[in-house]
Amino acid sequence: MRDFILESLTDLAGLNLNTILLNNCVTIVISLFIMLTYRLTYSGTAYSKKFNVSLGMMTIVTMLIMSVISNNIALSLGMVGALSIIRFRTPVKDARDATFIFWSIAVGISCGVSQYLIAAISSAVVFLFLIVMNQTHPEGKLLLIIKCSVEAQNKVQAAIEQYFSKSARQCMKNANAQGCEFVYEISQRVLQRVKKKTQIDIVEKLLKIEGVLNINQVEQNDDISR
Repeated sequence: MRDFILESLTDLAGLNLNTILLNNCVTIVISLFIMLTYRLTYSGTAYSKKFNVSLGMMTIVTMLIMSVISNNIALSLGMVGALSIIRFRTPVKDARDATFIFWSIAVGISCGVSQYLIAAISSAVVFLFLIVMNQTHPEGKLLLIIKCSVEAQNKVQAAIEQYFSKSARQCMKNANAQGCEFVYEISQRVLQRVKKKTQIDIVEKLLKIEGVLNINQVEQNDDISR
């Protein structure tokens, strides 16, 4: 029993330099593919570059752990004990984010045990699935924030509906005795297409309405809104 334990602690035969380099290279390539897929398929207005980079780091770290423990029973038991005391308190706001985390971990595990073909083919299948489900949204999003008087709210809503048809989504409406505030989510591609078609900017159109007090366009740029 003692000899078995000592052998398990010192058995690093599977960790040769060629395997380590190949595991890292394949993992980096597929992790970049996962990051690109996340960026192309993100459709919200609060895209986080930090989270996307974390997906790549998670893939590489998972591969590192699997490379170390795959041929060593003692290390695998010790790693399970060490990871059991780690608690992650960062909430996941979107179910898709949790899916991408799981995808990154799965790729890291596959590359850690040198199952490159499974990781590559499965990642390609996931990307094709997202394309088939029409989840690719490379265009950016912006928020149109409009403040107006109570009397002008119907005219503002009618102007937005006439200008964008059904392409603008109302995210929020806040009304009180002093006035109203509307927040619309619009893709930049739609905004440019409609502007080119009508030859008038939506801000210019809304400012012509009596009672409109203030208009803001908030464009999401990675983690910073401008």
